[in-house]
Amino acid sequence: MAILTKSEILERIESGNLSFAPSLDSFQLQMHAVDLRLGFTFLVPKSWRLTDNGREAISIDPLKGHGSEYFDVIELEQGQYFELLPEEYVLVSTFETISVPNDLMAVLYPRSSVNRKGLSVDLTGIIDSGYQGPLTLPIRNNTRSQVIRLHPGERFCQLVFEELATPVKQVKKSRWHQKDVVDKGKKEKSNEMKLVFSGDLKKLKKDHPVR
Repeated sequence: MAILTKSEILERIESGNLSFAPSLDSFQLQMHAVDLRLGFTFLVPKSWRLTDNGREAISIDPLKGHGSEYFDVIELEQGQYFELLPEEYVLVSTFETISVPNDLMAVLYPRSSVNRKGLSVDLTGIIDSGYQGPLTLPIRNNTRSQVIRLHPGERFCQLVFEELATPVKQVKKSRWHQKDVVDKGKKEKSNEMKLVFSGDLKKLKKDHPVR
């Protein structure tokens, strides 16, 4: 696989093969990467809820997933900021949505300036070929005493694009909304985790071979 350079990224954007919405600005395009900006939507995990039985701690069951009811959704306005408390963890959407063609994949990395602040972007991984939508960034304040201020619009992570040896089958396009941030892949995960929890890994391998 070959990593795209600035000129190759620009060529694909100009041809409509690779797209960002809103479009990139001059600060975002690097020599062989694209910086993405923080969006305005922050999801803060809830630690408890009020039920008929009283105040109950919220626990996440990997089999059931963790839906949007487990988060407080905060939508900031222009000029507002978000203060991330020491050792706090949140989910943040990127400001830009992205559309990746079927002959590319992307790898997400945090910017070095983000790491120096004491932050970690836990989702450093692959952006699938054919993906469309914003990215969801799990962010953690690794410090024990410092509050770190996050500003929507600041450049926060980098995408490196790699060409595939052969194009892959285009995935079904879908519309994104907030609920997708935490509910994506819930059915597939449930089928897998039922077998994991039962300990029957032989059945998992037998029933779900690579085709």
